[in-house]
Amino acid sequence: MIIRNAAAGDYGDISELFDGVGAIHTENLPAIFQEPNVPVPEAAHYQALIADQSVALLVADDAGKLLGFVHAVVQDAPPNPILAPRRYVTIEGIGVKPEFQNQGVGRRLMDSVHEWAVKNGAQASQLNVYEFNEPAISFYHTLGYNALSRKMSRPLTRDQGAG
Repeated sequence: MIIRNAAAGDYGDISELFDGVGAIHTENLPAIFQEPNVPVPEAAHYQALIADQSVALLVADDAGKLLGFVHAVVQDAPPNPILAPRRYVTIEGIGVKPEFQNQGVGRRLMDSVHEWAVKNGAQASQLNVYEFNEPAISFYHTLGYNALSRKMSRPLTRDQGAG
């Protein structure tokens, strides 16, 4: 298995992997996620991702068969007097085909994206993971990730404002 940059010809496999990640979220959080009616990512967006130097879209390739992907973006902290200047990478998504999970594919992808981030001047890596996704949370903990903040939500109804 090799980890390499995604190429134009990988679009179909990448879309399938993105669909798998999306399905998990749609199943667990249907009030937030829905099944898309277009390929994700759309073809033009995919081409922009693989051309963007601030984006890593890496794939795990085993003799031409894609096993997984990781998508990350290197960013600078926005100009804000209370934020320290810093460069970091945000892991936007990772997916491994179910039959290849728990075999080191995700770890190799994450190790590779961390190496890419360091080469691009990043000092830290961050990501968002939903609370329902306990396997992912456990995986990220094994890679040294810890909670940085907590995003909270609650549903609202129209009559809550009436007093």
